Amino acid sequence: MSGSGSLRLGCDVGGTFTDFLLQDPETGAIHALKVPTTPDAPEAGVMDGVAQLGAARPGLAADLGALIHGTTLVINAILERKGAETALIATRGFPDILETRREIRYDIYDIRQRFPQPLIARRRRREVTERMRADGSVDTPLDRDEALEVLRDLVADGVTSVAVCLLHAYANPAHERAIAELAAEHGLPLDVSLSSEVLPEIQEFERTATTAINAYVRPKIDLYLQRMEEGLRAAGYARPLFLMQSGGGVIAAPTARAAPVRLAESGPVGGALAARMLAAAAGHDDAVAFDMGGTTAKTCLIAGGEMPVTRSYEVDRVHRFKRGSGTPIAVPTVDLIEIGAGGGSLARVDAMGLIRVGPESAAADPGPACYGRGGTGATVTDANVALGYLDPADFLQGALTLDPEAAEAALLRDVGAPMGLSALEAAAAVIEVVDENMAQAARMYVAEHGGNLSRAVMVAFGGGGPLHAHTVARKLGLREILIPEAAGVFSALGMLAAPPAYEVARSRPMRLADADPAELTRAFEALAEEADSVVSEAAPGAPIRRRLMAEMRYVGQGHQLRVPLGPLEPAAIAEAFAQTYRAAYGYAYDDLEPEIVTLRLLAEAEVDLAAVAGRRDVVPAPETRRDAWDPEAREMVAHRVLPFAALSGRIEGPALLGQPGATIRVGRGAWAERGPGGWLRIVLEDAP
Repeated sequence: MSGSGSLRLGCDVGGTFTDFLLQDPETGAIHALKVPTTPDAPEAGVMDGVAQLGAARPGLAADLGALIHGTTLVINAILERKGAETALIATRGFPDILETRREIRYDIYDIRQRFPQPLIARRRRREVTERMRADGSVDTPLDRDEALEVLRDLVADGVTSVAVCLLHAYANPAHERAIAELAAEHGLPLDVSLSSEVLPEIQEFERTATTAINAYVRPKIDLYLQRMEEGLRAAGYARPLFLMQSGGGVIAAPTARAAPVRLAESGPVGGALAARMLAAAAGHDDAVAFDMGGTTAKTCLIAGGEMPVTRSYEVDRVHRFKRGSGTPIAVPTVDLIEIGAGGGSLARVDAMGLIRVGPESAAADPGPACYGRGGTGATVTDANVALGYLDPADFLQGALTLDPEAAEAALLRDVGAPMGLSALEAAAAVIEVVDENMAQAARMYVAEHGGNLSRAVMVAFGGGGPLHAHTVARKLGLREILIPEAAGVFSALGMLAAPPAYEVARSRPMRLADADPAELTRAFEALAEEADSVVSEAAPGAPIRRRLMAEMRYVGQGHQLRVPLGPLEPAAIAEAFAQTYRAAYGYAYDDLEPEIVTLRLLAEAEVDLAAVAGRRDVVPAPETRRDAWDPEAREMVAHRVLPFAALSGRIEGPALLGQPGATIRVGRGAWAERGPGGWLRIVLEDAP
C-alpha cells in the first residue's frame, strides 16, 4: 500500500481540530500537527495541514507512500440534517418502513416516546408496483413505465439522490437494478443507492434505514472526496487516497464513494483500534479507550483483545442511553459511545439552577472565549485555563496564545454569577460536571454491554483525554491509565495501524439441518471474490486472509449472533453456534434447532502496519512549577511541570506533563513512569 514512498500520513478530521501524524516506518520517527477544522469546507483544513507539513519537510508529497483519512463528515451530515435532497422508492404498500420501524418500544412506560425524524420526508417516499418473494422468485413483475414516471417526478421535485429499497431485494436484486438502469438510460440527474448493494441482508427496517443514510450523504461525500483528491494532486501527491471504515479497516476512495455509510464513525474508530494495540503492547487484553476531543468524548470497551464490532449501531438517538431510540446503521461498526463533551462544550446554568455542559459546542469557529477569536461562551477549555491546567503560552505548540482573563470573565458570567460562585469555583464545577457526564456515559455503556472493568486499563488520548483521564478513571474504579506518545493525534496514528479490509454479507436463510457444505462453500467463494476485489484495490498484490462468519439464531428467535466459522460441516457449525450462544447468555439449548440467517466474510490484506508503541527517547528539559487546581484538596496547589519527553523516572502527582497537542494530569495519590514503548503508565494508588 505504500508504493515507492517511504512516509505514511494519517489524517483525522474532527469537529474542532484536524489532526495529522506523519510517520517514517523505517526509523519510527513521528511528527504531529493539529490545525483548526474548517466546518464549511473540511477539505480546506486538510490541505492547510498538508501544506504546513510540506513547508517543514520539502518534497513531502513525493515521499508519501500512503495518506489515510478519517472523517466525521458523514455523522455530522446526519445529525445536522445537511445531506442531499433525498427520496425513497419502495415496494407498493411499504413506503412507511422508516416510520413504522420494527414496532418495538424502547421504553415501555413512556406513552409519548419519540424517535428521530426520518431523513426522507413522507412526500418523497414513493411506491412502485413489483414484488419479490423471500426465496428470490418473482411474484409481481416491475412496472417499468410506472417506475420511470416516479423517477421523473422526483427530479421535477428537486430530488438529487434516491434510495431504492424493495421487498426481499437481498434475495433477488433484479428489480432494484432495473430502476437504476432506467435512471441511467434516460439521463436523469439522480444519484441512486440500491439496498441490494449497500446492505443485501434480511430485516427491512435496518436495510431501508441504512440505504437511506447512504443516499442522503453520498453526493456530499463524493464532492468532498473529489475536492480532496484534486487538492492532493495539485500538491504533488499522486497515489491513492485511503479512508478508514467504521468497522476498522481501510478502503480506497472509490469504494468509500459508493458506500459512504461505512464511514459514519471512521474518525473515532482509529483511536479505538490504536488503543487496543497499545493495551496489548503493555500486556493488557481488556481496555477502555477514552478519547476526548474538542467537540465530543468517545468510550469503547475492548474485551479479550477483540474490537466490539456490531451491525446494530445507532445514530441520532433521541435518548442517549436508550437503545432503540436512534436510527440504525447496519454495516459493520466498532461499537462505542459518543457524547457531546469536549474542550469546546459550552457551560451554562439551566432553568432548574443546575450546571449543564454540552452538547452544544463553540467548535473551531469562533472557539472558546480564551481563543480570542470572537467566542464569548464559557467552555471546558476555558475552565481548564482558569484552573491552571493549560499553559496559555504553549497551546497548540505555541500557535495560539490563550487569554486567561477572557476565560475567567466568561465563566463568571455564564456560571459563576447565576450560581453565586467565583470564577475559580465555577471552573472547578464545570470540570466536575463534564467529568461526571463522561464517567456516567461510560458506566451505562459498559453495563449495556455486560462488561467487566475489574481487569481493564484505560487508554486515554485526544486533546482532552489525558487531562481528564485521572478523574474519570477514579470514577470508574480503574487503577491504571496508559497515555500514548502523541496522544493528541492518536486517532490519526490508529489509521496508519489499520489494514486494508472489507466485510461483505448476503442473507441466505436456511435451517442448519438443511445446510449443504458444498452450497455454503460456493456462497462464501462468491463473497470472497467481492471482498477481495475491494481489498486488492487498496493493497495491490498483497496476500489476503479471510474470516468466515454467519449470523445465526434458534428457529423462532428474532435476533442473531455473529458466529465465527471453521469447517463448513453442519456439526462443526452447530458446535460453533452453541459456544457463541453460551458465551453470550451462559447457556445453550439442545432441544431447539439452529438456523443460518446471513453469511459474512471479512477479507484483510497482510501488509506492514504502523506500530503504536514508539521509542523511549528521553530529551532532557528543566522541571518547573505551576499553580493548578487540586480537586482533592479543593484549592490551587503547586504542580510539577515537565515535558513528556523529559520524564526519565517515576513522578508523583500532582504533576502536569506536556505533549504537543495534549496535557497530561497526574493527580494526587497517583504516580507515573514511561513504559518500554514510550507510553506513560499512570497508577492510581488511591483508586476506589
